[in-house]
Amino acid sequence: MLYGREHERAGIERLLAEARQGRSGVLVLRGEPGIGKTALLDHAAGAAEGFRVIRAGGVEYEAELPFAGLHLLLGPALDRLPVLPGPQRRALERAFGLVEPDAGATAGAAPADRLLAGLAVLTLLSELADEQPLLCLVDDAQWLDRESSAALLLAARRLQAEGVVLLLAAREGEGHWSAPGLPELRLGALGAAAAGELLAARAAGAGAALDRESRNRVLAEAHGNPLALLELPGERPGAPGPADPGEVPLAGRLQLAYHGQVSRMPAATQTLLLVAAAEETGDLAVVLRAAALLGAAPEDLRPAEDTGLVRLEDSRRLAFRHPLLRSAVHRRAPLAQRLAAHRALAEALAGDGPDDGDRAGRQAWHRALAATGPDEAVAAALERAAERATRRGGHAGAASAYERAARLSPDPDEATRRATWAAEAASEAGELDLAAGLAERTLRRDPTDPLTLAQLLLVQGADRFWRGSHGSALELLLRSAELVAEMAPGHAARVLNLAFHAAWYQGEPAAAEVLDRLAGLRLPAGDPAAPLIGYLLGAAGPLLGRDPGAAPTLAEAVAGARRAGPIAPVDLLTTCGAALIPGHDEETGRLAAELVAEARVAGALGVLPTLLFFLAESELFQGSRADALAHGEEALRIAEDTGQLQWTGQMHGFLGYLAAMAGDGPGVRAAVGRSLAAGVAGRPWTQWALGLLDLGQGRAGECLARLEPLVGGVLRFHVSALRAVPDLVEAAVRLREPERAAEAFGYFRRWAERAERPWAAALVLRCEALLGEESEAEARYLAALRLHTEQERPWERARTELLYGEWLRRARRKAEARGPLRAALWAFEELDAAPWAERARAELAASGDAAPEDRARSPLAGLTPQETQIVRLAARGLSNRDIAAQLFLSSRTVGYHLYKAYPKLGVGSRGELVGLL
Repeated sequence: MLYGREHERAGIERLLAEARQGRSGVLVLRGEPGIGKTALLDHAAGAAEGFRVIRAGGVEYEAELPFAGLHLLLGPALDRLPVLPGPQRRALERAFGLVEPDAGATAGAAPADRLLAGLAVLTLLSELADEQPLLCLVDDAQWLDRESSAALLLAARRLQAEGVVLLLAAREGEGHWSAPGLPELRLGALGAAAAGELLAARAAGAGAALDRESRNRVLAEAHGNPLALLELPGERPGAPGPADPGEVPLAGRLQLAYHGQVSRMPAATQTLLLVAAAEETGDLAVVLRAAALLGAAPEDLRPAEDTGLVRLEDSRRLAFRHPLLRSAVHRRAPLAQRLAAHRALAEALAGDGPDDGDRAGRQAWHRALAATGPDEAVAAALERAAERATRRGGHAGAASAYERAARLSPDPDEATRRATWAAEAASEAGELDLAAGLAERTLRRDPTDPLTLAQLLLVQGADRFWRGSHGSALELLLRSAELVAEMAPGHAARVLNLAFHAAWYQGEPAAAEVLDRLAGLRLPAGDPAAPLIGYLLGAAGPLLGRDPGAAPTLAEAVAGARRAGPIAPVDLLTTCGAALIPGHDEETGRLAAELVAEARVAGALGVLPTLLFFLAESELFQGSRADALAHGEEALRIAEDTGQLQWTGQMHGFLGYLAAMAGDGPGVRAAVGRSLAAGVAGRPWTQWALGLLDLGQGRAGECLARLEPLVGGVLRFHVSALRAVPDLVEAAVRLREPERAAEAFGYFRRWAERAERPWAAALVLRCEALLGEESEAEARYLAALRLHTEQERPWERARTELLYGEWLRRARRKAEARGPLRAALWAFEELDAAPWAERARAELAASGDAAPEDRARSPLAGLTPQETQIVRLAARGLSNRDIAAQLFLSSRTVGYHLYKAYPKLGVGSRGELVGLL
């Protein structure tokens, strides 16, 4: 029975009730050891009538074994793997060691994105909830291995309409586990009345009533902690302990209480309990085999079972009464006994069935935990375990194994090599602090091998880049590339690609220097990087004062790279984004869409935020705001899931611009705040967003003040800065200070001439109409509108029509003004650009046309971005399962969104969508 937890029970039972209605819910329970987290999980399991229940817990000593926690949780559901989409199924099979990893995969190659496992977990949970609602319980989440934790949290953030309840309990003050974005419930101490009731029930159950003095002592020492109320009364009077219990934290008092209980067990039982505490999975067969090597027999388990210290689950797994008890057993044992237990477990695992990666990894770790000094055999075994973990996508576990192998290596050169691999694996895992620390410590060894030194500098540079320290990142990356430019120019090219990205935020001289270094590489014939570098030089060179000479088109560069060898989406990231620099937006859109499709099929989740951002930019510039919003929000979701601050900041800034188009002031300011909190990468977009918001709401002075530093600063060559120049021109003209836009417009006009795109020429003409002589304005407006018809861009065309209509009305040509003003109004309404539509409506009213005719809007106008994506895919004939695989959702969530979208569209079935769209 639970005492004093009415509010907590009600919250859990509400989640269960909602799951019975098909909705999903997640809750993280936090609190000090013994505060009742496990008891609440037990209560949830008991209240989940009609649910399927699966359960697992983190164990401190298995936190280095990749996917160990996930395997325990989902082991009973492995028969459902065949229904998962191919990339997800393969990722989970690799993670669980069910298939042999790719033979050619090496450390750092990352053949499958580790976070695909999280999407596989989402799909698997949805499948398990297909026939009945599912309750998923995870205790001691702070001790989950990092791969399992990342996968579960990604799935948790995407649960919507599957009928799944996920409860995660985490101990306060231990480990570094966090669950950003998930609802949390912190458990406090029991009230005095509830604490008294629990203590009385415990005494009655033990058949030994407490006297008043003992009762008051226990209540005072327990401070409302339920586990303390249950365990402290069991301490023997006169047992060794502090003179003042307040000298020892409560967790320590509980440990002492458990010490006393374990110490009263026979010696052989204590040995068996120590082996069980050190064996991370609770595998009874392995525990008994190892214990036998230390002189303990199966019957020695009986005293611990009789007193409730341990219990047997599923006839094959040994579980301790409470996680604190496991820790107490392990920590109370002398060092020699702990070492002996790990040696025995390693030996027991050596004979545990056929050789497999999971068993070999566990064995290697037990050998490492038993080592008392450098040991090359153990270090080599850990290195093999790290290689297997890498091929399974367990980069965090691989980093730990490589790092321990380095510490156990007798040979200094081998230690340096393994420490370098550890830093690389940590970088692959997104563990930036760990990667940077490992790289820094390894550099202190003064490695002399240029390749090793280059790899360590690359890890440090990537760490600084993703943290937004672009200047120091650039310096480190340039040093790394210089070290290997002669011996490994292909590798140097890849490093310089990242360096170009860092230099992009440092200004024109830095970006130009990286281009010069790329141009100077002597790549071997047939290297796939060569045509891609050629395109980058052609796209960015002229803007940075470099003459690239003859350069391939984007299509030629990509085709040439593909002919030279296998090319993954990640290899084409810089090339794809570079096409936006000279204004080749439609080419970026085509390539980005192609690469997004490839990345989805391959499961390359990590590159999707970048590619989706480029795709969304292209869609925005070409006038498809709804698609840009849908892809922008998806990119943000994945960037947050994968911890990519660089792209989190970019996407918040980009979404802020879309909110500015709609005149959503609070939305813009919120997006800008989130973008700047993530670093400097999104700053140009945030400046443009705030400037556009001001311009749309008639605040020309504020707009000009915001945009001048952007279009005239060190980042004036950025895509968003260049595209903001026409807004700056409009604001300056409205303030009757056109001279403030002259220099920026000259830079923009030179760029537009090189772009050779009708839409860019149209914007130049629009700006010239605003800045030039009144007598020439109409001819320029009309010429701009003709060019707009050659390359359809509704947003820019409507802006030109609005300005032309306003010019006609001011010239008292009201009847002529109504045509362009109506066209502008319809376009702005279609784009949900409310302040601009209101401005066009006001101009129409001033022209004498106060009641413009309505124009039918897109049938998708009332849908959310996610509903829009799902409806479009459904109209193409994709099933819910196929849509779920594409958008990284569960199929039940897809069905839920379709169910919500149908009434908004006025349809009742999939078949009607085709005709509607």
